[in-house]
Amino acid sequence: MIRVQDIKLSVEQNKDMLIYKIAKKLHVQPSDVITYTIFKEAIDARKKDNIQFVYTIDVKTKKDNIILKKFPDMKAPNMKYIPPPSNISGSKKRPVIVGTGPCGLFAGLILAEAGYNPILIERGKKVDERIEDINKFWEERKFNKESNVQFGEGGAGTFSDGKLTTQIKNTRCRKVLEELVNAGANENILYKNKPHIGTDILRSVVKNIRIRIETLGGTFRFNTCLTNIKVNDNKLVQIEVNNKEWIDVDTCILALGHSARDTFNMLYNSNLNMEQKPFSIGMRIEHLQSWINKAQYGEKFAKNEKLGAADYKLVHHCKNGKTVYSFCMCPGGEVIVASSEEGHIVTNGMSEYDRDNENANSALLINVSTDDFGSDNPLAGIDLQRKYEKLAYVLGGNNYDAPIQTLGDFLNNVETTDLGEVKPTYAPNTKYVNLRNYLPLDMSEAFEEAIYEFDKKIENFGNKDAILTGFETRSSSPLRLSRDSNYESNIKGIYPAGEGAGYAGGIMSSAVDGIVIAEKIIERMTV
Repeated sequence: MIRVQDIKLSVEQNKDMLIYKIAKKLHVQPSDVITYTIFKEAIDARKKDNIQFVYTIDVKTKKDNIILKKFPDMKAPNMKYIPPPSNISGSKKRPVIVGTGPCGLFAGLILAEAGYNPILIERGKKVDERIEDINKFWEERKFNKESNVQFGEGGAGTFSDGKLTTQIKNTRCRKVLEELVNAGANENILYKNKPHIGTDILRSVVKNIRIRIETLGGTFRFNTCLTNIKVNDNKLVQIEVNNKEWIDVDTCILALGHSARDTFNMLYNSNLNMEQKPFSIGMRIEHLQSWINKAQYGEKFAKNEKLGAADYKLVHHCKNGKTVYSFCMCPGGEVIVASSEEGHIVTNGMSEYDRDNENANSALLINVSTDDFGSDNPLAGIDLQRKYEKLAYVLGGNNYDAPIQTLGDFLNNVETTDLGEVKPTYAPNTKYVNLRNYLPLDMSEAFEEAIYEFDKKIENFGNKDAILTGFETRSSSPLRLSRDSNYESNIKGIYPAGEGAGYAGGIMSSAVDGIVIAEKIIERMTV
């Protein structure tokens, strides 16, 4: 097919106009266009009075040969995923995958498609049971340390916006998108410039991927936590689960996620090589979604249904050397408690597919270097995370209520006593505090500087009624499990993978990392 770029439609125009735009671009008649598929759709909102959709489109015409002979670079690349060759001639032991987030699921899918019958173990529960436990936590403060936003089928991303944006350029991304659509995600994720699934749809998507893996010969074991490993001659020979059962295994993918702190500690004591990694800490900030829509789309298009809820992505390099940036922006979403340890509060953001709630929220994060950890121990970053998570719990009243502050009060460095237009979405409840009192001076000054700069870019970002909720600590893993060019750790047979191991940042990159490692294992076993 021919790939045609920079096809534009105004917001008022219907997609039926695309065929005429394509024909004009290719200098052919509309009747010459046999079929076309949208490859990419983006929004150009730089001119608020003339917002446009910009398309990249794959086209088949009656004059393809003539066009491609003149413009060979217009040939659309083949996006089909080609699995690695496999004859299952290596180990007869089934590979084990620890964790069923996007990394674990896609590693499991590739191995299952190749006939390796993987075993996927997950310390949490199936997604339907997990939803019940999380709702009990949010509504009744009944916390389950093994079934929460961090642990369970689908991983932490199941209770998020389901964003699929990524900075990586990898042909396997298309495989991930197609499998997600096959499992129930809206097919528009195949072409949206900023695709998202929505937590409401993602919950059934992960379940359908599990069912597919099982159909292909894979096995899932829920409520099954990795508690120890056995190594002989620097090779993995067994893993222990739930402190009692040993399983013979020589191939194990560690797709742990960034919150399996007890497992990281066990692996450290088992001499698996790991190192500190910088991460970020911050707060969730909430605005009225109507403010963001108006700032991004202008008065004319702020309520346009075609455009949907507007988002933003911001970064500011501060005078004191710190960098403040927005992360995991959730249009029309809510702030949630995402704790994985009792007596600690972790905030995160979540949106359903329609993104139709009143508030927009985003993490407002600041970089933390390894010099800030206060120790050379690879696990020191976890201790720093815990410090702020415990602090949030105490400030909220020791009952999982979250400490909040209006943005105006943060800038004035006073405790909040009343709210304005923005109401917090966090549950169970919130408590007024002065969050600024509990941040190091360089961090609070950096946040203040960044807020004023962000307000110049997005009207009302610095509105005094915006709400800050403390604290966000799990934007990425604070450590990295070392691996070589074959993706294997210093212990042969162990493959650190995904976000928790320090090699990904989000659903897409985690899924791709799982695919790559599965391919390496298939290659090894095929030799």
